[in-house]
Amino acid sequence: MSLRADAREIQGELALLRRALHREPEIGLHLPRTQEKVLAALDGLPLEISTGTTLSSVTAVLRGGAAPEGPGPVVLLRGDMDALPVSERTGVEFSSRIDGAMHACGHDLHTAGLVGAARLLADRRELLAGDVVFMFQPGEEGWDGAGHMIEEGVLEAAGRPADAAYGLHVTSSSYPTGVFTSRPGPLMAASAGLHVRVLGAGGHGSRPHDALDPIQTACEMVTALQTMVTRRFDVFDPVVITVGTFHAGTRRNIIPDEAVFEATIRTFSAQAAERVAEAAVRLCQDMATAHGLTAEADFSPEYPLTVNDTVEHIFLADTVRETFGEEYFEPMPDPITGSEDFSRVLDRVPGAFAFLGADATGDPKTAPTNHSPRATFDDTVLSDAAALLANLAERRLQRP
Repeated sequence: MSLRADAREIQGELALLRRALHREPEIGLHLPRTQEKVLAALDGLPLEISTGTTLSSVTAVLRGGAAPEGPGPVVLLRGDMDALPVSERTGVEFSSRIDGAMHACGHDLHTAGLVGAARLLADRRELLAGDVVFMFQPGEEGWDGAGHMIEEGVLEAAGRPADAAYGLHVTSSSYPTGVFTSRPGPLMAASAGLHVRVLGAGGHGSRPHDALDPIQTACEMVTALQTMVTRRFDVFDPVVITVGTFHAGTRRNIIPDEAVFEATIRTFSAQAAERVAEAAVRLCQDMATAHGLTAEADFSPEYPLTVNDTVEHIFLADTVRETFGEEYFEPMPDPITGSEDFSRVLDRVPGAFAFLGADATGDPKTAPTNHSPRATFDDTVLSDAAALLANLAERRLQRP
């Protein structure tokens, strides 16, 4: 049978695994229950398995048996495993049992899909003209799990560097269920954090002239950062700044000593990232000085730009079309402003990353988006995810 047909045979088992993962989401780099479920799902397969020392990762190597001369090339397939600090409100029967944690970004599907790819390829190991590395990664959601796994040697897990790398990300909205999308070149933005602490002098709310109000100044900074983007940066080299937290004060009639806010910053070029780092920090410091206050502003680079290798992107798109049909690949016209730590892998290994529609509502245009407490994912796409990853590995190993 074809890989797609084989994948359909294990769809039910993959869905059970996904739902078990969904019920017990874990956040960050340490996911012991998730790791345990992955190891159990891989048990009995002809894999060389290792686990992380500083994080709950799982790395599995499948040795192919059809290399014409020598060990052959290496393909890496990745699935992230961590959840988000979100309280689930979907109402599905397999909802999270962990307060304040939810697989709101679909990483439970990524994990189950990668397990499926491992099972499919293990059954075809004698046809593989090289080795496959399965990268089960914690800590994608802001913890740089990919960076940790790279430091621990995942890119050389087969005993030699990976020659190509591929990954998938499901989306609960925007694209019809079962449709893949990607683009060559820049795919997802680089991310950074801006942390600002405005220091003033507290006092009574009825006498602001006897105090130095940090809230007012911090509020001006928030709006000034938006103006800075529109007036200092090229619209064709986008910069996005969003303030996500703002904390100050204890009561309405008390002027506090300080106000603190944090922003996420997204860019699509090294030049824009360098300029916004300098400009945002200086703006906050200078505005504080202008009001007689001081500001501690820190710009922290996080994930780099996610860039698809053009050749590998074309290969991925062609593989989707040949595996599922022409209508199942939709070219992505523009990059998106989300970020992804698989970018660290693609910085070092030629490869491609794609999105897979998994809308469970029937209308992806109005469905709750990834990271929403109401985001739902159609896990019937698991067999397609597994089939594509497996097909990418098998075919890439055959390429000269």
